[in-house]
Amino acid sequence: MEQITLYGTSWCVDCRRAKQFLRDRGVEFTEVNIDEEPDAEELVMSVNGGRRKVPTIKVGERYFASSPFDPYQISAELKIPLNK
Repeated sequence: MEQITLYGTSWCVDCRRAKQFLRDRGVEFTEVNIDEEPDAEELVMSVNGGRRKVPTIKVGERYFASSPFDPYQISAELKIPLNK
């Protein structure tokens, strides 16, 4: 599987749900807190048309936002099972 990076914040409920969804399916990912890394915040805004949408997930070289949390979207984008 391609490398996955999840851009989010510590206070974001959708981010927590997305991370748990990935963990429950054994998907490894790197987490980047955009509140702590200004360059990451700028990146999230640039790939989301100027909007600070979290979680934003990078798969290989492409990005998508799952805000609000959408397990169907994440499952389809990452080609992972919807159910555990």
